[in-house]
Amino acid sequence: MASIRNFPKSIVALGLLLCSTATQANPVACFNTNLGGFCMELLERQAPLTVANFIRYIDSGAYDQSIFHRSEPGFVIQGGGFKVTSGSNGAGVTQVNTFDPVVNEFGLSNVRGTVAMAKLGSDPNSATSQWFINLDDNTGPPAFLDTQNGGFTVFAKILYDGMILFDTIAGLQRVNFGGALSSTPTVNFDVSEPVQVENFVLVNSVTLHDVTAVFDGNALTFAVDTGNGEMYDVRLLLIAVEPDIVFELDTASVTPLEAGPANMAAFSGQNRTLVIPSVIINENALLNNVVLSLTDPAQFQFRLESFE
Repeated sequence: MASIRNFPKSIVALGLLLCSTATQANPVACFNTNLGGFCMELLERQAPLTVANFIRYIDSGAYDQSIFHRSEPGFVIQGGGFKVTSGSNGAGVTQVNTFDPVVNEFGLSNVRGTVAMAKLGSDPNSATSQWFINLDDNTGPPAFLDTQNGGFTVFAKILYDGMILFDTIAGLQRVNFGGALSSTPTVNFDVSEPVQVENFVLVNSVTLHDVTAVFDGNALTFAVDTGNGEMYDVRLLLIAVEPDIVFELDTASVTPLEAGPANMAAFSGQNRTLVIPSVIINENALLNNVVLSLTDPAQFQFRLESFE
């Protein structure tokens, strides 16, 4: 097991980011694109059918070699609907094969950094493969995404510094290729030449992580089994990085669970040890068997001891 002295400096840097608002780790989908990577936390509890639908598309490979086909600066970046292939006369664009529509599960607001399902304007229950990232707070005017057409189902949120990528995409040249591709972001595209695969914002691959905890900003969120059948959603806030890395329980985040997920942390009151099987800290790093010790029970403070 690695020593705390070797804890990567990148983890410490994450403490400078904004605090996460989630209280339980969910599956995390990490996307590799030709402009960089990003991750999103899939919010299973809030939108279980939508998340299952999204994972089905990931597992089918539908999003590999897909593009972000719509860019509306100050509003949304949209993808999941089209794939590209290279041909003798430039890139060819085809629609993603879709499954049956998923029932609308609107509940969370369409604020900046959230991910929601696209759908037909006249049917709340028409979402299939397409999804979008909210670039701004689109809950009210002028977009009204929380109220029109039954509300748009938010099923994920962008983690880490992923919104930098989408702000970059919003600043790219947009080209009208016709139809649904009337406002498509392009990369180094000369409109006098045939469009090539590399001229699109391309998703190369998607990796799905079934993790116990998510570390985003200065917050570590997960579900924990404390013994005797007691399970909770909790959030630990990073409060110190020197000489030791120390977290403190956000008591307002503690929520009892009737049934916890299969992938849970475990706390032993007897030896004051918290063991988290897996923690994702950015799109490139996953830690296993993270061990923290309860060093200050009065303040609910935990010191990081080791990880793999």
